[in-house]
Amino acid sequence: MPRVANPQPTSHLHLLSLVIALAIMLACTLYPPMMVAPDGKPDHALATALFAAMSMAFVKGVGFVPRTRAWRWLLSGWTCFASLAVAGWVKFLH
Repeated sequence: MPRVANPQPTSHLHLLSLVIALAIMLACTLYPPMMVAPDGKPDHALATALFAAMSMAFVKGVGFVPRTRAWRWLLSGWTCFASLAVAGWVKFLH
């Protein structure tokens, strides 16, 4: 009996994720003081959370779908949202 290949998820542009990625990219490029701590030093935790969210949003936004479930979960919209929540926490509540 012939072996049937596992169907792969289809890829397509995800406009909301792409807009979020572009917004983070432009905001961090045009206004770097946004990522400065109140004492004037760079806030590495905030930058890490923002750039992680930007990376996840770009991956989902351009339509790339990883093959393995772990990578799909790690590069999903939910982890992008969680990373943005961490960035908000670091910026406003930390």
